[in-house]
This record gives sequence, structure tokens and C-alpha cells, in this order.
Amino acid sequence: MNSRFIEISLQRQTLTLYECDSVVASFLVSTAANGPGEEINSECTPLGRHEVDEKIGAGCITNTVFVGRRATGDIYDANLGKINPEKDWILTRILWLRGLESGLNKGGSVDSKARYIYIHGSPDSSTMGIPGSRGCIRMHNDDIVKLFELVEVGTPVNILN
Repeated sequence: MNSRFIEISLQRQTLTLYECDSVVASFLVSTAANGPGEEINSECTPLGRHEVDEKIGAGCITNTVFVGRRATGDIYDANLGKINPEKDWILTRILWLRGLESGLNKGGSVDSKARYIYIHGSPDSSTMGIPGSRGCIRMHNDDIVKLFELVEVGTPVNILN
């Protein structure tokens, strides 16, 4: 049985990995600029109990660009960022979340998995510690690589306001 779990605080903009009651790792993150919410197309970060449903990107180099959960072959750099300044980059690794609470984050128009809610890497120039994403939980690349190695599919994730 996996005794590790993740807690994400929207208020503190942190992601903390626990094993039992001990902190294994803690990171600054960036959640939705639109705040908490579960409705599809809201660009909000969903609250409640989730789990890591899929791990994507094992073995990819840092700054690998993902589109539709597939590595494109592109590697993010400042020039690519300048060409696409408004793009919400998904880089390096993806932890795809599945909601566990029917009517809150599972099923219908509030389904976190169907909304493509991820914990994912972002450009290292992205500011962490303040809301800025379109619903996902953004992390710096070195941090998502570390977290990716420390968790398994099925790891519980609780997102709190």
C-alpha cells in the first residue's frame, strides 16, 4: 500500500508530498489564475480528492514540449517562448489527475480527468508561488522531475483552498 500522498494548497501555492505524516518534499507551484472551481472550460483548479491516474514523460529530457500528452520533439527555450508568448507550456513531465468525488471533481461537466487537469512542468522563467495557470498545477522542471520519481500511479492528491 502506498503511504505517500500529495497535498496542494491554493492559498499557499504549495505542493507537499507526505509519507504518512512526514514531509518528503515541498515545492512552490502555480495554480489557476481564475482560482478554485470544477466546471469544464472554467480554467479553474478543481478542489477535493484526486489521484495520479497517469504518469507521462518518463525519460524525456528537461524542457520537452508536450501537446495532447505527446512529446512533440521540440525542446522549450527562451526563443520558442518569445515566438509563442501566450502559450501555456506543458513541459518535461505530466501527472494526469483523476477526481474521486462524484459531482465535485468526477463525472459530468466537473470531471478533472476529462478537463485534462495535470501537475506538469513549465518554463523555469514562470513565476511560482502565485496563481497563473489555466487550471493545472504548474511546477518548475527540476521540481516536477523530482516529484515524478517520488510518486506512483494511484498516489492520492488532495487539493485544498
